[in-house]
Amino acid sequence: MASDDSYCERMPHSNGYGKNTGDCGDTVEIFLSVKDGLIRDATFEIDGCVNTFVCANTVIQKIWGKPLDTAWEITPELVANYLKTLPAENFHCAELAVGALYLAATDYKKRGF
Repeated sequence: MASDDSYCERMPHSNGYGKNTGDCGDTVEIFLSVKDGLIRDATFEIDGCVNTFVCANTVIQKIWGKPLDTAWEITPELVANYLKTLPAENFHCAELAVGALYLAATDYKKRGF
């Protein structure tokens, strides 16, 4: 985990990667390190607002140390409900973060690890 108690950092040796850019211009990149079916490490980088940051950080918190298959259980609604203070007009930030997660999980599966 990054030294500032967030998961915001680029992972140099990930085996799953997803990048999602929204109509608003915000971008979320998620990096996964999966071993023996478990997400051993996960980080993100964003180019976006504070709401996108907290959504991406929440996604990583929810998957850290869990089986890869649990990534598909993370939804934008779960992220928004967990945060409780995410403004409705920023729900798309949760969608961006979850979409990047799905892309990273798919990338891992495609690589055949």
